[in-house]
Amino acid sequence: MALIKYPITTEKAIGMIELQNKIVFVVDKSATKPGVKEEVEKTFGVKVAQVNILITPKGQKRAYVKLAKGFSADEVAAKMGVA
Repeated sequence: MALIKYPITTEKAIGMIELQNKIVFVVDKSATKPGVKEEVEKTFGVKVAQVNILITPKGQKRAYVKLAKGFSADEVAAKMGVA
């Protein structure tokens, strides 16, 4: 996992996993949407519907990854030990 550093485990991020089927990752500064999508699909064996990238005021780059229908963010989070 070169682009993805680690998942976010805040209360809001856990809520997104449960309610919106999204997982939030801190990613490398050089990460792009297609790169994050490809890495998540290869690493976890899921299909990604959408990726949004945000740079926080602290300079941290985050990727909000929404999984396609039929794939559960809860299962991916369980594999990572998040939820």
